[in-house]
Amino acid sequence: MTPKEKIREDFKRALLHTTRALSSQHDVEVAYGGEHASVSGKSARIPLPARSLDRETAAIARGEGDAAALRLAHHDTLAHERLAPVGAEARAVFAALENARCEAIGARALKGVGDNLAASLEQIIADKGYDRLAATDATPLADVAALLLRERLTGRSAPASAAGIMEAWRDTLEDRAGASLDAMAEAADLNDQEAFASLVRDFIRDLDLDDEDRGDRSDEDDSNEDDESDDDENDGEDEDDGADESQFPEDSGDGDTAEGDADLSDQDVEQSMEEDDGATENAKISSLRNRFEGDTGEAYKPYTTEFDEIADAVDLCDAEELLRLRRSLDRQLENLHTVVARLANKLQRKLMAQQNRSWAFDLDEGVLDAARLARIVVDPMQPLSYKMEQEQDFRDTVVTLLIDNSGSMRGRPITIAAICADILARTLERCGVKVEILGFTTRVWKGGQSREKWVQDGRPATPGRLNDLRHVIYKSADAPWRRARTSLGLMMKEGLLKENIDGEALSWAHTRLLGRPEARRILMVISDGAPVDDTTSSANGGAYLERHLREMIAYIENRSPVELLAIGIGHDVTRYYRRALTIVDVDQLGGAIIDQLAELFDEQALAARDRSGRAA
Repeated sequence: MTPKEKIREDFKRALLHTTRALSSQHDVEVAYGGEHASVSGKSARIPLPARSLDRETAAIARGEGDAAALRLAHHDTLAHERLAPVGAEARAVFAALENARCEAIGARALKGVGDNLAASLEQIIADKGYDRLAATDATPLADVAALLLRERLTGRSAPASAAGIMEAWRDTLEDRAGASLDAMAEAADLNDQEAFASLVRDFIRDLDLDDEDRGDRSDEDDSNEDDESDDDENDGEDEDDGADESQFPEDSGDGDTAEGDADLSDQDVEQSMEEDDGATENAKISSLRNRFEGDTGEAYKPYTTEFDEIADAVDLCDAEELLRLRRSLDRQLENLHTVVARLANKLQRKLMAQQNRSWAFDLDEGVLDAARLARIVVDPMQPLSYKMEQEQDFRDTVVTLLIDNSGSMRGRPITIAAICADILARTLERCGVKVEILGFTTRVWKGGQSREKWVQDGRPATPGRLNDLRHVIYKSADAPWRRARTSLGLMMKEGLLKENIDGEALSWAHTRLLGRPEARRILMVISDGAPVDDTTSSANGGAYLERHLREMIAYIENRSPVELLAIGIGHDVTRYYRRALTIVDVDQLGGAIIDQLAELFDEQALAARDRSGRAA
């Protein structure tokens, strides 16, 4: 072990012990991984420290560990879920201010902890690119509110990279909710989570965010009454043909405001602190689908394709930011490289073994076998020996990875998917197998220009798909990995991941594969949920998108030469795909991809041996 490696390992051990100590919980589990600190139950995950440690990077790593420890020590997940508001944007603000409370407790008590948290926050704000935020981009309301509260609670100014958004929104928030912020800052006891939550709800009401009181979830009678009331309201809205606007209101400058009423898991609650409200809503797939009963039975169609987009990854992000995102992905690659690379090497050995060329010896014609000339010298009466290379039975192959780029993939799932795609592309390229990497999402939340056109046209019945598609080409099959590697960093971009319309994405990827000259074509879908586009579902019925997906799958599996397989992340895709695998932990994704492809190539090798045996 080199001196630098020893310093890093010593630092990692010290960071683990410090995180455990600050959490005040003797049985807490701390592990390394992810881009930012996260907590679930009594487990914390903190980012792996940089390979080259200096004062700045060490402070950032300590800040991530301190943030996780303070959340473990001062946050009650069950109480948070019980007290949180209903609306997705309100939930995001509620979670962000709760996080500011936990961190302020540590920053007030220990100056060093405050310094570490400030360094970490500076890095987080820079990674989100708020210094480059355009006027048309989604407004990070939750982050701005948390920064304003942090200034009051700790006396520390917001990071320099957040100066632009703070200047744009400070006066507005201060005028409308400054008194509520002051009340939170003057709270008698920051350790009282419930009392603080009440003050946060006042702040949310001051901003006129959706904050419908749902009461204590343990009271089933009250919950049932609320549900019935909601159903009645929705029925009334449907009658006057206004359900679409009331459930999913027009954006007011931020394209990510959304509304939902589903229960969130502990992990969702933790992730919502760093997600915008649109991503939070997309994570509640089952709730959204349950809102819309039935299906019109109409054939699937887009209302308009005028606003759809098929774009290369490099066209969706400037070169400087794309390089920064790729560096961020490389840092995550350090954590998983060993495990996934080992699996990829297993696949490579399997493929190379199938491609090894073999020779037939002692033939009467062919290429002269020089290795057997010695026996002619010994016995000139021996005949010359020839050899011939046997025909290679490995068919040229192309593999397409179609990756769900929906908001619910945000965080660790999309990071793992990008890493696996990166390593798989390199591995298969070395084996002579071409790889295409595609992604699918929508351009905006809740319909965009397609929906606006439908509204302008008088809301005709059964309009079909009402959203603007965005299909992304991260790597074409003919592009070498070294040229496309930077493009994969786009998956880490804030704001890229929105809604998912799987059926049309599957059709698009399938059509691209049919145009390929390779003899064998494989399409692998990586997704964590059913199709979700609430605007389309509200106008056509909740089963509309799912039915189209099933139709596309049935067509490919039964009538197409393309081999289709799928991997579901925490979502049972076996009910859609004939060849499918569902994984519970996203960390299993690398192994699942490699094993599924290895199984396919094993079947090919077995079929080739059967054909050879029959020919003999």
